[in-house]
Amino acid sequence: MGGVIDQCITDTYAAYNGDCVDVMQGLPNEVLHLSVYSPPFGGLYHYSSDERDLSNCRDYDHFFEHYEYVVREIARLTLPGRCTAVHCMDVPTGNTGSDAYIDFPGDIIRLHQRIGFHFVARHAIWKEPLWVRNRTMQKNLAHKTAVDDSVQCGVASADYLLVFRKKGENPIPVAHPIGFLEYAGDDSKMPAEIRKLIGFEGDQKQNRFSHWIWRRYASSIWDDIRMGRVLPYLESKDEDDEKHVHPLQLDVIDRVVQMRSNPGETVLTPFMGVGSEVYSAIAKGRKGIGAELKTSYFKQALRNLDSIRYGETLVMPPQADIFADRDLDAEVSADV
Repeated sequence: MGGVIDQCITDTYAAYNGDCVDVMQGLPNEVLHLSVYSPPFGGLYHYSSDERDLSNCRDYDHFFEHYEYVVREIARLTLPGRCTAVHCMDVPTGNTGSDAYIDFPGDIIRLHQRIGFHFVARHAIWKEPLWVRNRTMQKNLAHKTAVDDSVQCGVASADYLLVFRKKGENPIPVAHPIGFLEYAGDDSKMPAEIRKLIGFEGDQKQNRFSHWIWRRYASSIWDDIRMGRVLPYLESKDEDDEKHVHPLQLDVIDRVVQMRSNPGETVLTPFMGVGSEVYSAIAKGRKGIGAELKTSYFKQALRNLDSIRYGETLVMPPQADIFADRDLDAEVSADV
């Protein structure tokens, strides 16, 4: 493929170090069953100095001019009736969190509708305000701001997972004949008597295990995503990286893969990062294709994907983060 710096192809995944549009242009039409990814957030973060990096666009409109090439390639590659899922958030106009917000999700929706996708779901991923405060250091989330002038208070903005379905009839249903068999998220509230019904083979109306999962997956608000369940990423960071960049939670990806694809099918991510979407696809019995422009992220992705081959568990422990060594209680006290 033109423009590819490096690649690793196995029987379960193909990972490319290169521009995602170049990679996708090398693939034939309608070969994808699902795509899931988190694009650069409209210039909010800058991941590298590469002129082909989508995060380096000169302004918001320029970003969408280039992002449209990505979406059009995904539309070409996706089978009729199949889905693409985009992780995003409202984008602040300043870096302190105290300014106004841009409706980034809305602009993504309108772009996909124009290109030929139906907008079928929006899941809001709840984030605990103090957790956000200590990751981003937003002054408008400090209690001190409420004490001094609460007009200036902000919000711990939700992440969103937007799901689109390409127009046309789906040739291969994504079926669950005995319901969902696992839950991606905090299942501590699942009653023990329901947990025993996993794999229930009778009348699926009586499958309370799968019903319990489905009611949460079908919710517009996902408040049980384990925010710290991410792949290792700290070793991939360069000195000039954004200090609060964080991989997409595996719970979010796992849900999409479970709901929108069958085992053995192909899942694409055009912004692979440290490999989360490809990792999830392989772990759930699918095949993955990933493209990543930044070499340090690509190398970390290969390390993470190798862990599956060798049966290792590399998922970071709950709440592991670049702020893990901070004294959060002290910071809270300082905000009062």
